[in-house]
Amino acid sequence: MPNQETQSQAAQHGPLRSMLSSVFALLQTRLELLGIELAEEKERLLAVLFLGLAAMMLGMMALVSLTVLIAIAFWDTYRWQALAGITIVYALAAMVCALRARAGLREAPVVFEGLLEEFEKDREAFRKR
Repeated sequence: MPNQETQSQAAQHGPLRSMLSSVFALLQTRLELLGIELAEEKERLLAVLFLGLAAMMLGMMALVSLTVLIAIAFWDTYRWQALAGITIVYALAAMVCALRARAGLREAPVVFEGLLEEFEKDREAFRKR
């Protein structure tokens, strides 16, 4: 009789082990997806950070140019027109960078959207069983 009990326990453990194996495989793929989404989010944030820093730097250059423009505005030649042009170019570049950084933040995808979708699919699959 112990032989039959051992066989029935082994038969019961077979499906349990395969189910646990499936669950762990599922968790592994979800963790891999999480890693991919984290890497994508990091790249997006670095791009936005770079554009924000460029906007700040160019804005500061515009302010320095404006200061120089005011200092020489009363000189007797056309030097101030050249400085005014440089100031306008820097200010426009700063505005473009700032607008692109703002757009990048507003158009950001939902964090871990793909992972959440996969978990929802998994939940639906387990409900159907």
